[in-house]
Amino acid sequence: MNLTAGSLTAFLFALCTALFWGTYGPLLQKGHQYMLTEGRMRPFICVGVAYLLVAIIGPIVAMYALGIDRGQGLFHGWTIWGVVMSTIAGAVGALGAFTLLMALGAGGPTGPLYIMPIVFGCAPVVSTLTSMYLNNTFNKMSPFFAAGLILVAAGAVTILITAPRGKPHTPEVPTAKVEPAEKLPEAGGDKPEKEPAESPQP
Repeated sequence: MNLTAGSLTAFLFALCTALFWGTYGPLLQKGHQYMLTEGRMRPFICVGVAYLLVAIIGPIVAMYALGIDRGQGLFHGWTIWGVVMSTIAGAVGALGAFTLLMALGAGGPTGPLYIMPIVFGCAPVVSTLTSMYLNNTFNKMSPFFAAGLILVAAGAVTILITAPRGKPHTPEVPTAKVEPAEKLPEAGGDKPEKEPAESPQP
């Protein structure tokens, strides 16, 4: 494979993607821990706000400030199928973020140790199969390529089985302090003396 400027740039951006997505799960888990609730929807709302800022404002700034994909302006080049497929892709990405959030909630504090490797181990396999289906290239798959996909899936299963897990956190329940009851006189013991009867007055 000959390295060109384009392939080197793609490699660097791919490493940035691995860095961002690799830290996504642990940071999301930490954000949930700082919330004052057991629910997982508040961090997901924050993810939506971040998507709004990064995915809408970011590209517009890049288009006009850096001249990337500016073409004939922001409102040029839109097509119906392009919008439909891109919106479906965005929905799939958002659903992936949502299901990842639910997985982290079920996995507990140590969930990212095995959830993220499973996600990023199986995602390339799904991405490859989807791309081959859309481009109709299944007939060009070699046995070695298929074996590599199987090894990736087997690695994800191995991580799931052998991942280190912490002890489940059991909250301490405060016990009520019981005051000792007054000691009653034992049977057959000393009886309280009777008060002497008053003598009759003359």
